[in-house]
Amino acid sequence: MPKWTLSTEFSFDAAHFIRDYDGPCGRMHGHHYKVRIEATANRLQSSEYCPHPVMVADYRTLRWAKKDALKGGLDHCVLNEVMPDGYETTAEMIAKYIYEKTAEKLPSTVRLKVAVSETPGSWAHYEDDDD
Repeated sequence: MPKWTLSTEFSFDAAHFIRDYDGPCGRMHGHHYKVRIEATANRLQSSEYCPHPVMVADYRTLRWAKKDALKGGLDHCVLNEVMPDGYETTAEMIAKYIYEKTAEKLPSTVRLKVAVSETPGSWAHYEDDDD
């Protein structure tokens, strides 16, 4: 069976604090977040931008989070104000949030992996094996 894998990396800047954290991360601060998304599919499909079945996913769709917060992304926002209740703003939870919002924009046949870095050399990875 054929298999295609598409990878993209982008960044955004945002502020956050970790609720009830005993230390500096409990205070409002900012990061230059880096995000890596890997999308895998066994067949190619169209996208909202291209009607022909020639891609795993459109890069524009995968990179939604790098848009300005006022345009539906995460750039230059306070993550605590944008992410819904139940999401803490750790790198792990940001990866999960980006995964879930991205998955909503893609056919269910596309498998995703999302990694988020908030400091150089440290990454949180998220994928859902049950999808």
